[in-house]
Amino acid sequence: MSLNTMKKIAAAACLTSATALFGTASAHVVLEYQVAPADASYKAAFKVGHGCGASPTRQVVVDIPAGMRGARPMPKPGWTLEVQRDKLAQPYTSHGRSITEDVVRITWTAKTPDDMLQSAHYDEFVLVAQAPEQAGTVYWPVRQVCTEGRNDWTEAPKAGQQLSDLKSPAAALEILHTGGAAAHNH
Repeated sequence: MSLNTMKKIAAAACLTSATALFGTASAHVVLEYQVAPADASYKAAFKVGHGCGASPTRQVVVDIPAGMRGARPMPKPGWTLEVQRDKLAQPYTSHGRSITEDVVRITWTAKTPDDMLQSAHYDEFVLVAQAPEQAGTVYWPVRQVCTEGRNDWTEAPKAGQQLSDLKSPAAALEILHTGGAAAHNH
């Protein structure tokens, strides 16, 4: 990846992080870093800043967007993990193997009421995945299930809409063209 591309990614990450910290992004689930180079490993940290009103979060469900490959969640103490896999319409090759199924959903569930994310607290739910080869925006639908109620952060903007126009926006990730073959890092 060129130095110029790395500078663009770093600048975009700073801007989107500042927007997430100081803008309206704190009202919903967002990604810590909202840009990534194409065809590179990406660490997705979903920032959960509140529950459902005063009700604590007991479960976080993340749907893996089309094009993101090989998702692997980070375990959280006090939370169980469920990883749902499905057959791929179009298999791909990774490390010399044909991949015919992949992760489509990851669910973190609090083991006990004491493990739940209280509404007055903040936490992150993390996974890694390989970004798509093509530049563009991918949207990560996230469902936040609380002891009373839920927040479905699943809306993607339609043509002419901004993410900020949506009531329950999905977490957005901008995939940037790297200008050449990206490094394949684990």
